[in-house]
Amino acid sequence: MVFSSLTFLFAYLPAVLLSYYIVPRKWRNLVLLLVSLFFYGWGEPIYVLLMLASITFNFFFGKAIGKYRDSDREKAKKYLIACIVMNLLLLGFFKYWDFLAGNLNAIGLTFIKPLHLGLPIGISFYTFQTMSYPIDLYRHDTDPQKSYISFGAYVTMFPQLIAGPIVRYRDIAKMLDERKENIDQFYAGVLRFTAGLAKKVLLANSAGAVWESINALPAAETSVVSAWIGILCFTFQIYFDFSGYSDMAIGLGRMFGFEFLENFNYPYISSSITEFWRRWHMSLSYWFRDYVYIPLGGNRKGLQRQILNLMIVWLLTGFWHGASWNFVLWGVFYGIVLLFEKLFLLKVLKKAPKWIGHVYTMLVVMLAWVVFAHTDLSVALHYIGMLFGGAASFANGASLFYLRNNLVLLVVCAIACTPIAQKAGSLFSKEKLQPFYPVLVLAGLLICTAFIVDASYNPFLYFRF
Repeated sequence: MVFSSLTFLFAYLPAVLLSYYIVPRKWRNLVLLLVSLFFYGWGEPIYVLLMLASITFNFFFGKAIGKYRDSDREKAKKYLIACIVMNLLLLGFFKYWDFLAGNLNAIGLTFIKPLHLGLPIGISFYTFQTMSYPIDLYRHDTDPQKSYISFGAYVTMFPQLIAGPIVRYRDIAKMLDERKENIDQFYAGVLRFTAGLAKKVLLANSAGAVWESINALPAAETSVVSAWIGILCFTFQIYFDFSGYSDMAIGLGRMFGFEFLENFNYPYISSSITEFWRRWHMSLSYWFRDYVYIPLGGNRKGLQRQILNLMIVWLLTGFWHGASWNFVLWGVFYGIVLLFEKLFLLKVLKKAPKWIGHVYTMLVVMLAWVVFAHTDLSVALHYIGMLFGGAASFANGASLFYLRNNLVLLVVCAIACTPIAQKAGSLFSKEKLQPFYPVLVLAGLLICTAFIVDASYNPFLYFRF
Protein backbone atom coordinates (compact mmCIF):
# COMPACT_ATOMS: atom_id res chain seq x y z
CA MET A 1 0.00 0.00 0.00
CA VAL A 2 1.39 3.40 -0.96
CA PHE A 3 0.38 6.80 0.37
CA SER A 4 -0.59 7.98 -3.09
CA SER A 5 -3.27 5.32 -3.56
CA LEU A 6 -7.03 5.60 -3.26
CA THR A 7 -7.08 2.67 -0.83
CA PHE A 8 -4.75 4.49 1.55
CA LEU A 9 -6.32 7.93 1.22
CA PHE A 10 -9.99 7.00 1.45
CA ALA A 11 -10.06 3.71 3.37
CA TYR A 12 -6.98 2.91 5.41
CA LEU A 13 -6.08 6.39 6.72
CA PRO A 14 -9.60 7.44 7.79
CA ALA A 15 -10.15 4.07 9.51
CA VAL A 16 -6.79 4.31 11.30
CA LEU A 17 -7.36 7.87 12.50
CA LEU A 18 -10.82 6.97 13.77
CA SER A 19 -9.51 3.88 15.58
CA TYR A 20 -6.59 5.79 17.04
CA TYR A 21 -8.58 8.69 18.46
CA ILE A 22 -11.57 6.80 19.85
CA VAL A 23 -9.48 4.55 22.12
CA PRO A 24 -8.12 5.74 25.50
CA ARG A 25 -4.69 7.36 25.28
CA LYS A 26 -2.96 4.44 27.01
CA TRP A 27 -3.99 2.09 24.17
CA ARG A 28 -2.88 4.29 21.30
CA ASN A 29 0.58 2.75 20.92
CA LEU A 30 -1.07 -0.66 20.65
CA VAL A 31 -3.41 0.65 17.93
CA LEU A 32 -0.44 2.20 16.14
CA LEU A 33 1.46 -1.10 16.29
CA LEU A 34 -1.45 -3.16 14.97
CA VAL A 35 -2.39 -0.82 12.13
CA SER A 36 1.27 -0.49 11.13
CA LEU A 37 1.71 -4.26 10.97
CA PHE A 38 -1.44 -4.42 8.84
CA PHE A 39 -0.03 -1.67 6.59
CA TYR A 40 3.24 -3.56 6.15
CA GLY A 41 1.54 -6.91 5.68
CA TRP A 42 -0.74 -5.51 2.98
CA GLY A 43 1.97 -6.09 0.38
CA GLU A 44 3.88 -9.06 1.81
CA PRO A 45 2.25 -10.72 4.86
CA ILE A 46 5.03 -13.27 5.40
CA TYR A 47 7.58 -10.57 6.14
CA VAL A 48 5.52 -9.32 9.08
CA LEU A 49 7.09 -12.28 10.93
CA LEU A 50 10.55 -10.98 10.02
CA MET A 51 9.69 -7.56 11.39
CA LEU A 52 8.31 -9.06 14.62
CA ALA A 53 11.53 -11.04 15.00
CA SER A 54 13.55 -7.82 14.56
CA ILE A 55 11.41 -6.02 17.14
CA THR A 56 11.74 -8.88 19.61
CA PHE A 57 15.47 -9.42 19.61
CA ASN A 58 16.26 -5.68 19.58
CA PHE A 59 13.85 -5.10 22.47
CA PHE A 60 15.27 -7.85 24.68
CA PHE A 61 18.89 -7.19 23.79
CA GLY A 62 18.18 -3.54 24.58
CA LYS A 63 16.89 -4.53 28.01
CA ALA A 64 20.09 -6.49 28.65
CA ILE A 65 22.29 -3.58 27.52
CA GLY A 66 20.33 -1.20 29.75
CA LYS A 67 20.71 -3.58 32.68
CA TYR A 68 24.49 -4.03 32.41
CA ARG A 69 25.74 -0.78 30.84
CA ASP A 70 26.63 0.65 34.28
CA SER A 71 27.40 -2.43 36.34
CA ASP A 72 29.24 -4.57 33.75
CA ARG A 73 30.38 -2.59 30.73
CA GLU A 74 32.02 -5.58 29.03
CA LYS A 75 28.89 -7.67 29.28
CA ALA A 76 26.79 -4.83 27.90
CA LYS A 77 29.26 -4.51 25.02
CA LYS A 78 28.90 -8.22 24.20
CA TYR A 79 25.12 -7.84 24.04
CA LEU A 80 25.54 -4.77 21.84
CA ILE A 81 27.86 -6.56 19.41
CA ALA A 82 25.53 -9.57 19.26
CA CYS A 83 22.55 -7.32 18.56
CA ILE A 84 24.36 -5.41 15.80
CA VAL A 85 25.54 -8.65 14.21
CA MET A 86 22.01 -10.08 14.22
CA ASN A 87 20.64 -6.91 12.60
CA LEU A 88 23.33 -6.94 9.91
CA LEU A 89 22.87 -10.66 9.26
CA LEU A 90 19.16 -10.11 8.80
CA LEU A 91 19.74 -7.25 6.37
CA GLY A 92 22.61 -9.02 4.63
CA PHE A 93 20.78 -12.29 4.10
CA PHE A 94 17.66 -10.82 2.54
CA LYS A 95 19.26 -7.96 0.65
CA TYR A 96 22.75 -9.11 -0.31
CA TRP A 97 22.79 -12.93 -0.44
CA ASP A 98 21.84 -13.16 -4.11
CA PHE A 99 24.27 -10.35 -4.99
CA LEU A 100 27.13 -12.22 -3.32
CA ALA A 101 26.10 -15.57 -4.80
CA GLY A 102 25.70 -14.13 -8.28
CA ASN A 103 29.13 -12.50 -8.27
CA LEU A 104 30.85 -15.60 -6.88
CA ASN A 105 29.08 -17.82 -9.41
CA ALA A 106 30.23 -15.49 -12.19
CA ILE A 107 33.88 -16.22 -11.37
CA GLY A 108 33.32 -19.94 -11.05
CA LEU A 109 32.77 -20.23 -7.28
CA THR A 110 29.50 -22.10 -6.98
CA PHE A 111 29.52 -23.15 -3.35
CA ILE A 112 26.59 -20.83 -2.60
CA LYS A 113 23.51 -20.49 -4.76
CA PRO A 114 21.14 -17.55 -5.32
CA LEU A 115 17.91 -17.99 -3.35
CA HIS A 116 15.82 -15.46 -5.30
CA LEU A 117 14.04 -14.31 -2.16
CA GLY A 118 11.79 -11.29 -2.39
CA LEU A 119 13.31 -8.19 -0.78
CA PRO A 120 11.32 -7.15 2.31
CA ILE A 121 10.07 -3.64 1.63
CA GLY A 122 11.88 -0.94 3.61
CA ILE A 123 14.26 -3.39 5.32
CA SER A 124 17.20 -1.00 5.04
CA PHE A 125 15.24 1.75 6.76
CA TYR A 126 13.80 -0.20 9.66
CA THR A 127 17.04 -2.14 10.25
CA PHE A 128 18.98 1.11 10.65
CA GLN A 129 16.27 2.41 12.98
CA THR A 130 16.32 -0.64 15.22
CA MET A 131 20.12 -0.78 15.19
CA SER A 132 20.40 2.79 16.49
CA TYR A 133 18.44 1.81 19.62
CA PRO A 134 20.97 -0.58 21.26
CA ILE A 135 23.87 1.66 20.24
CA ASP A 136 22.29 4.71 21.87
CA LEU A 137 21.48 2.65 24.96
CA TYR A 138 25.09 1.57 25.30
CA ARG A 139 26.24 5.18 24.87
CA HIS A 140 23.76 6.43 27.52
CA ASP A 141 22.08 8.58 24.85
CA THR A 142 18.67 7.13 25.76
CA ASP A 143 17.01 4.89 28.33
CA PRO A 144 15.58 1.38 27.79
CA GLN A 145 11.97 1.17 26.62
CA LYS A 146 10.06 -0.89 29.18
CA SER A 147 7.06 -1.61 26.96
CA TYR A 148 7.31 -4.11 24.10
CA ILE A 149 4.19 -2.52 22.60
CA SER A 150 5.70 0.97 22.58
CA PHE A 151 8.98 -0.26 21.12
CA GLY A 152 7.06 -2.18 18.47
CA ALA A 153 5.07 0.95 17.64
CA TYR A 154 8.37 2.83 17.17
CA VAL A 155 9.83 0.23 14.79
CA THR A 156 6.69 -0.36 12.73
CA MET A 157 5.26 3.17 12.67
CA PHE A 158 3.66 3.19 9.23
CA PRO A 159 4.19 6.88 8.34
CA GLN A 160 7.93 6.35 7.93
CA LEU A 161 8.23 2.57 7.92
CA ILE A 162 8.72 2.03 4.20
CA ALA A 163 11.01 4.84 3.06
CA GLY A 164 12.03 6.97 6.00
CA PRO A 165 13.02 9.40 7.22
CA ILE A 166 15.20 7.23 9.46
CA VAL A 167 13.85 8.06 12.92
CA ARG A 168 16.18 7.28 15.80
CA TYR A 169 14.60 6.05 18.99
CA ARG A 170 16.19 8.73 21.13
CA ASP A 171 14.53 11.44 19.03
CA ILE A 172 11.00 10.24 19.78
CA ALA A 173 11.45 8.28 23.04
CA LYS A 174 9.61 10.89 25.07
CA MET A 175 6.85 11.19 22.47
CA LEU A 176 6.20 7.46 22.59
CA ASP A 177 5.25 7.68 26.26
CA GLU A 178 4.13 11.26 26.83
CA ARG A 179 2.87 12.82 23.58
CA LYS A 180 -0.18 15.05 23.76
CA GLU A 181 -1.96 15.19 20.42
CA ASN A 182 -3.67 18.50 19.66
CA ILE A 183 -5.73 20.05 16.89
CA ASP A 184 -3.06 22.54 15.79
CA GLN A 185 -0.49 19.79 15.33
CA PHE A 186 -3.03 17.63 13.48
CA TYR A 187 -3.92 20.54 11.18
CA ALA A 188 -0.23 21.21 10.46
CA GLY A 189 0.14 17.51 9.67
CA VAL A 190 -2.71 17.61 7.15
CA LEU A 191 -1.12 20.61 5.40
CA ARG A 192 2.29 18.92 5.26
CA PHE A 193 0.82 15.62 4.05
CA THR A 194 -1.12 17.33 1.27
CA ALA A 195 1.98 19.23 0.12
CA GLY A 196 3.92 15.97 -0.02
CA LEU A 197 1.12 14.20 -1.87
CA ALA A 198 1.07 16.98 -4.48
CA LYS A 199 4.85 16.71 -4.90
CA LYS A 200 4.56 12.99 -5.46
CA VAL A 201 1.47 12.77 -7.64
CA LEU A 202 1.64 15.98 -9.66
CA LEU A 203 5.38 16.48 -10.06
CA ALA A 204 7.29 13.23 -9.42
CA ASN A 205 4.90 11.03 -11.41
CA SER A 206 4.71 13.48 -14.31
CA ALA A 207 8.48 13.91 -14.51
CA GLY A 208 8.99 10.17 -14.09
CA ALA A 209 6.71 9.34 -16.99
CA VAL A 210 8.79 11.57 -19.29
CA TRP A 211 12.02 9.95 -18.04
CA GLU A 212 10.67 6.44 -18.60
CA SER A 213 9.60 7.36 -22.13
CA ILE A 214 12.96 8.88 -23.09
CA ASN A 215 14.99 6.16 -21.39
CA ALA A 216 13.08 3.55 -23.43
CA LEU A 217 13.88 5.21 -26.78
CA PRO A 218 16.08 3.21 -29.16
CA ALA A 219 19.60 4.64 -29.43
CA ALA A 220 19.00 5.61 -33.06
CA GLU A 221 16.10 7.85 -32.00
CA THR A 222 17.76 9.48 -28.97
CA SER A 223 19.36 12.90 -29.38
CA VAL A 224 21.64 14.83 -27.05
CA VAL A 225 18.75 17.16 -26.17
CA SER A 226 16.41 14.25 -25.44
CA ALA A 227 19.02 12.63 -23.19
CA TRP A 228 19.41 15.82 -21.17
CA ILE A 229 15.64 16.27 -20.89
CA GLY A 230 15.40 12.66 -19.71
CA ILE A 231 17.99 12.85 -16.94
CA LEU A 232 16.65 16.26 -15.89
CA CYS A 233 13.22 14.65 -15.47
CA PHE A 234 14.71 11.78 -13.45
CA THR A 235 16.52 14.37 -11.29
CA PHE A 236 13.17 16.01 -10.58
CA GLN A 237 11.37 12.68 -10.17
CA ILE A 238 13.65 11.23 -7.51
CA TYR A 239 13.66 14.47 -5.51
CA PHE A 240 9.90 15.02 -5.54
CA ASP A 241 9.24 11.31 -5.05
CA PHE A 242 11.46 10.95 -1.99
CA SER A 243 11.00 14.42 -0.47
CA GLY A 244 7.27 14.13 -1.13
CA TYR A 245 7.21 10.83 0.75
CA SER A 246 9.19 12.41 3.60
CA ASP A 247 6.73 15.32 3.73
CA MET A 248 3.82 12.88 3.88
CA ALA A 249 5.58 10.89 6.61
CA ILE A 250 6.25 14.01 8.68
CA GLY A 251 2.65 15.14 8.16
CA LEU A 252 1.22 11.77 9.16
CA GLY A 253 3.51 11.70 12.18
CA ARG A 254 2.05 15.01 13.34
CA MET A 255 -1.48 13.66 12.96
CA PHE A 256 -0.53 11.03 15.56
CA GLY A 257 1.34 13.42 17.85
CA PHE A 258 4.93 12.80 16.65
CA GLU A 259 7.47 15.29 15.36
CA PHE A 260 9.97 13.69 12.95
CA LEU A 261 13.16 15.47 11.96
CA GLU A 262 13.37 17.03 8.49
CA ASN A 263 14.88 14.90 5.73
CA PHE A 264 15.39 17.41 2.91
CA ASN A 265 16.37 21.07 2.77
CA TYR A 266 16.24 22.15 -0.89
CA PRO A 267 19.31 20.15 -1.97
CA TYR A 268 19.20 21.36 -5.57
CA ILE A 269 20.12 24.91 -4.58
CA SER A 270 23.50 23.70 -3.29
CA SER A 271 26.78 25.19 -4.51
CA SER A 272 28.92 22.14 -3.75
CA ILE A 273 28.48 18.41 -3.34
CA THR A 274 29.43 18.83 0.32
CA GLU A 275 26.47 21.17 0.74
CA PHE A 276 24.25 18.90 -1.33
CA TRP A 277 24.76 16.00 1.08
CA ARG A 278 23.99 18.24 4.03
CA ARG A 279 20.60 18.88 2.44
CA TRP A 280 19.72 15.52 0.80
CA HIS A 281 18.36 12.56 2.82
CA MET A 282 19.67 14.16 5.99
CA SER A 283 18.52 11.35 8.29
CA LEU A 284 20.74 8.87 6.42
CA SER A 285 23.72 11.26 6.45
CA TYR A 286 23.32 11.80 10.20
CA TRP A 287 23.07 8.03 10.76
CA PHE A 288 26.32 7.25 8.95
CA ARG A 289 28.03 10.20 10.62
CA ASP A 290 27.03 9.20 14.15
CA TYR A 291 27.27 5.41 13.88
CA VAL A 292 30.06 4.85 11.36
CA TYR A 293 32.22 7.92 10.57
CA ILE A 294 32.72 9.24 14.11
CA PRO A 295 33.24 5.77 15.71
CA LEU A 296 35.88 5.05 13.04
CA GLY A 297 37.74 8.15 14.19
CA GLY A 298 36.18 10.80 11.95
CA ASN A 299 38.72 13.52 11.30
CA ARG A 300 40.51 13.09 14.63
CA LYS A 301 43.27 10.69 13.53
CA GLY A 302 45.01 12.50 10.71
CA LEU A 303 44.26 13.12 7.06
CA GLN A 304 44.98 9.61 5.77
CA ARG A 305 42.64 8.03 8.32
CA GLN A 306 39.99 10.64 7.58
CA ILE A 307 40.19 9.81 3.86
CA LEU A 308 39.83 6.11 4.64
CA ASN A 309 36.88 6.76 6.97
CA LEU A 310 35.15 8.91 4.38
CA MET A 311 35.55 6.31 1.65
CA ILE A 312 34.26 3.54 3.95
CA VAL A 313 31.17 5.62 4.69
CA TRP A 314 30.46 6.28 1.02
CA LEU A 315 31.09 2.70 -0.01
CA LEU A 316 28.54 1.65 2.63
CA THR A 317 26.16 4.44 1.58
CA GLY A 318 26.15 3.18 -1.99
CA PHE A 319 25.77 -0.44 -0.90
CA TRP A 320 22.95 0.50 1.49
CA HIS A 321 20.90 1.73 -1.46
CA GLY A 322 20.99 -1.57 -3.27
CA ALA A 323 22.74 -4.86 -3.94
CA SER A 324 24.08 -3.86 -7.33
CA TRP A 325 27.40 -2.56 -8.63
CA ASN A 326 25.87 0.65 -9.94
CA PHE A 327 24.97 1.66 -6.37
CA VAL A 328 28.47 0.80 -5.17
CA LEU A 329 29.97 2.90 -7.98
CA TRP A 330 27.51 5.70 -7.21
CA GLY A 331 28.62 5.79 -3.56
CA VAL A 332 32.34 5.58 -4.37
CA PHE A 333 31.94 8.33 -6.97
CA TYR A 334 30.45 10.66 -4.36
CA GLY A 335 33.18 9.73 -1.90
CA ILE A 336 35.88 10.71 -4.42
CA VAL A 337 34.13 13.98 -5.31
CA LEU A 338 33.73 14.89 -1.63
CA LEU A 339 37.42 14.14 -0.99
CA PHE A 340 38.40 16.29 -3.96
CA GLU A 341 36.26 19.12 -2.61
CA LYS A 342 37.69 18.79 0.88
CA LEU A 343 41.29 18.76 -0.28
CA PHE A 344 41.09 21.39 -2.99
CA LEU A 345 37.88 22.40 -4.74
CA LEU A 346 35.89 23.96 -1.86
CA LYS A 347 38.50 26.73 -1.55
CA VAL A 348 38.12 27.48 -5.25
CA LEU A 349 34.32 27.39 -5.15
CA LYS A 350 34.19 29.82 -2.22
CA LYS A 351 36.06 32.42 -4.29
CA ALA A 352 34.07 31.80 -7.49
CA PRO A 353 30.63 33.29 -8.27
CA LYS A 354 27.91 31.20 -6.65
CA TRP A 355 26.31 30.25 -9.98
CA ILE A 356 29.48 28.40 -11.00
CA GLY A 357 29.29 26.22 -7.90
CA HIS A 358 25.62 25.60 -8.54
CA VAL A 359 26.14 24.56 -12.19
CA TYR A 360 29.03 22.29 -11.17
CA THR A 361 26.96 20.70 -8.39
CA MET A 362 23.94 19.99 -10.56
CA LEU A 363 26.14 18.56 -13.32
CA VAL A 364 27.77 16.14 -10.87
CA VAL A 365 24.42 15.24 -9.30
CA MET A 366 22.76 14.55 -12.66
CA LEU A 367 25.66 12.39 -13.88
CA ALA A 368 25.49 10.46 -10.60
CA TRP A 369 21.74 9.95 -11.10
CA VAL A 370 22.45 8.32 -14.46
CA VAL A 371 24.52 5.68 -12.67
CA PHE A 372 21.93 5.39 -9.89
CA ALA A 373 19.08 4.86 -12.37
CA HIS A 374 20.70 2.04 -14.37
CA THR A 375 21.67 -1.24 -12.75
CA ASP A 376 23.47 -2.16 -15.98
CA LEU A 377 26.68 -0.11 -15.90
CA SER A 378 27.19 -0.41 -19.66
CA VAL A 379 23.78 1.21 -20.22
CA ALA A 380 24.66 3.98 -17.75
CA LEU A 381 27.97 4.69 -19.50
CA HIS A 382 26.24 4.72 -22.88
CA TYR A 383 23.66 7.21 -21.59
CA ILE A 384 26.41 9.48 -20.21
CA GLY A 385 28.07 9.29 -23.63
CA MET A 386 24.84 10.45 -25.27
CA LEU A 387 24.73 13.45 -22.96
CA PHE A 388 28.08 14.61 -24.30
CA GLY A 389 27.59 14.14 -28.02
CA GLY A 390 27.48 10.38 -28.42
CA ALA A 391 23.82 10.33 -29.50
CA ALA A 392 22.50 9.82 -33.02
CA SER A 393 21.90 13.57 -33.38
CA PHE A 394 22.04 16.76 -31.36
CA ALA A 395 18.28 17.37 -31.68
CA ASN A 396 15.44 15.78 -33.61
CA GLY A 397 11.68 15.80 -33.83
CA ALA A 398 11.32 13.68 -30.70
CA SER A 399 13.44 16.02 -28.59
CA LEU A 400 11.47 19.04 -29.77
CA PHE A 401 8.25 17.16 -28.95
CA TYR A 402 9.43 16.36 -25.40
CA LEU A 403 10.64 19.92 -24.86
CA ARG A 404 7.48 21.55 -26.19
CA ASN A 405 5.10 19.25 -24.31
CA ASN A 406 6.94 19.36 -20.98
CA LEU A 407 8.38 22.86 -20.80
CA VAL A 408 5.78 24.03 -18.27
CA LEU A 409 6.38 20.92 -16.13
CA LEU A 410 10.15 21.49 -16.17
CA VAL A 411 9.76 25.15 -15.17
CA VAL A 412 7.32 24.30 -12.36
CA CYS A 413 9.64 21.56 -11.07
CA ALA A 414 12.66 23.88 -11.20
CA ILE A 415 10.82 26.52 -9.16
CA ALA A 416 9.43 23.94 -6.70
CA CYS A 417 13.01 22.74 -6.00
CA THR A 418 13.80 26.13 -4.49
CA PRO A 419 12.48 28.07 -1.48
CA ILE A 420 10.99 30.74 -3.78
CA ALA A 421 7.38 29.85 -2.96
CA GLN A 422 8.17 29.68 0.76
CA LYS A 423 9.82 33.11 0.65
CA ALA A 424 6.89 34.53 -1.31
CA GLY A 425 4.49 33.18 1.30
CA SER A 426 6.50 34.78 4.10
CA LEU A 427 5.70 38.19 2.65
CA PHE A 428 2.15 37.75 3.91
CA SER A 429 1.14 37.39 7.53
CA LYS A 430 -0.08 34.01 8.75
CA GLU A 431 -3.39 35.58 9.68
CA LYS A 432 -3.99 36.61 6.06
CA LEU A 433 -3.04 33.22 4.63
CA GLN A 434 -4.82 31.08 7.25
CA PRO A 435 -8.31 31.24 5.66
CA PHE A 436 -6.95 29.92 2.35
CA TYR A 437 -5.31 26.77 3.80
CA PRO A 438 -8.47 24.63 3.98
CA VAL A 439 -9.31 25.59 0.40
CA LEU A 440 -5.79 24.71 -0.75
CA VAL A 441 -5.89 21.37 1.08
CA LEU A 442 -9.26 20.45 -0.41
CA ALA A 443 -8.20 21.56 -3.89
CA GLY A 444 -4.91 19.68 -3.56
CA LEU A 445 -6.64 16.46 -2.50
CA LEU A 446 -9.21 16.71 -5.30
CA ILE A 447 -6.59 17.36 -7.99
CA CYS A 448 -4.29 14.60 -6.68
CA THR A 449 -7.22 12.18 -6.53
CA ALA A 450 -8.09 12.97 -10.14
CA PHE A 451 -4.48 12.33 -11.17
CA ILE A 452 -4.35 9.06 -9.21
CA VAL A 453 -7.60 7.82 -10.77
CA ASP A 454 -6.28 8.61 -14.24
CA ALA A 455 -2.67 7.46 -13.70
CA SER A 456 -1.08 4.19 -14.76
CA TYR A 457 2.35 5.29 -13.45
CA ASN A 458 2.57 5.69 -9.67
CA PRO A 459 5.77 4.13 -8.27
CA PHE A 460 7.66 4.93 -5.09
CA LEU A 461 11.34 4.75 -6.00
CA TYR A 462 12.68 4.27 -2.46
CA PHE A 463 10.42 1.31 -1.60
CA ARG A 464 13.08 -1.08 -2.89
CA PHE A 465 15.61 0.14 -0.33
